[in-house]
Amino acid sequence: MSKLVFITGASSGLGQAMALRFFQAGYRLALVARRALVIESWASAHGISTESYQIYSADVALPDSIIAAGKACIASQGVPDVVIACAGVSMGMDTAMVEDMAVMAKIFATNNTGMAATFHPFISAMVQRGSGALVGIGSVAGIRGLPGHGAYCGSKAAVIAYCESLRGELRPSGVKVVTICPGYIDTPLTQKNGYSLPFLMQPEDFAHKAFAAIEAGASYRVIPWQMGIVAKLMRLLPNTVYDKLLVGRARKPRQSTQSETL
Repeated sequence: MSKLVFITGASSGLGQAMALRFFQAGYRLALVARRALVIESWASAHGISTESYQIYSADVALPDSIIAAGKACIASQGVPDVVIACAGVSMGMDTAMVEDMAVMAKIFATNNTGMAATFHPFISAMVQRGSGALVGIGSVAGIRGLPGHGAYCGSKAAVIAYCESLRGELRPSGVKVVTICPGYIDTPLTQKNGYSLPFLMQPEDFAHKAFAAIEAGASYRVIPWQMGIVAKLMRLLPNTVYDKLLVGRARKPRQSTQSETL
């Protein structure tokens, strides 16, 4: 039987691009999203037969919902070889606005608790089998903070640290943990940003490179590579220099004007 990949956020953006790339590589697909009809239309348009995939409707922000989807996948299709926590939300926030505390809570519920809940149902079975890969989608935005982007940057910094911790825990078991940090990818998540997007990449190109990193068992990869260099430089900049670079940079629009889901 061919390998199986379990992907959240599969109805659009990076999740959809990753699903297509894994299908092209011969994987069976377990696709998670709240919009099942969107996935069905997309699969049909790409010539993906109904025998090649199953859809699990779940809200990643609700742990019980995504855990139930993971258990249903195991019961129906078996233990996946690869699990990709791709679902995520990005919304601007302003800490001075009390209503934006709910925005931050929503972002962390999806991007962080949702990721852990996505991985949870599969860990024991993967450890028992002695193989598997858990893939967390971080972001270059998790390396340094950006104006108006406190919740999203904070959540992606947490993704990077969480996956590193999990990697250390699972290293003796044979289960790999891969952290993929995209730069700017041309998806609904970035198309309404009011600032420049250096090294903007198409989702299909990102998926090709991310697939190669996952198959190679890389522990951490920034895509595209140019943003990897930028990320390393950003880490090294003193705060005084970094703060000056941010002067005049447009803020991420608040939730009231932008809300996109991967």
